[in-house]
Amino acid sequence: MTEFKLNATAASLLGFLHDGPMTGWDLVTIAQERIGDFWSLSQSQVYRELSSMSVAGLIKAGERGPRDRRPFTITDVGRAAFAEWLNRETGEETIRFPLLLIVLFGQHVPKQRLAEVIIEHRERHARQLADYEKSLEDMVALEHIPTSQPDPYAMATLRFGVKYEQAVLDWFDELPEVIRGR
Repeated sequence: MTEFKLNATAASLLGFLHDGPMTGWDLVTIAQERIGDFWSLSQSQVYRELSSMSVAGLIKAGERGPRDRRPFTITDVGRAAFAEWLNRETGEETIRFPLLLIVLFGQHVPKQRLAEVIIEHRERHARQLADYEKSLEDMVALEHIPTSQPDPYAMATLRFGVKYEQAVLDWFDELPEVIRGR
């Protein structure tokens, strides 16, 4: 279809632009809110991708507005590239979990420090699980309002987050005592 090979970050930006014109700042914000828990991207990545996609004709830059912000709109070429990307193989998942590196090299970490890191990360995951469960509860509550229905795609993603955090917490609970510092 197009010469421009979309990566997942660029594709996510095109996905958000299906909702209407957005500035780079808007895209950074929405990406952090909607996919930041499972897909990392930086402000510089967003602006780099916007520049490349604009040159490739996938998006069109609008007039500069307040604070010199420029809205971007997805073009027909961009919609076609996005559809093409959706039909490609998804590729393998990559786990980037820095804590696993610490655990892998745990024999080189002072026992007290390892225990502190484990406790800190377990607490983070417990908080994230609580946040996801609250968001899921809020979404489920929408099912009881006749004029509002939850987005099934967002719900499925959120349920994955809940299951993931539960699995990670189970893993923490099953760690050998030598790693937990007990």
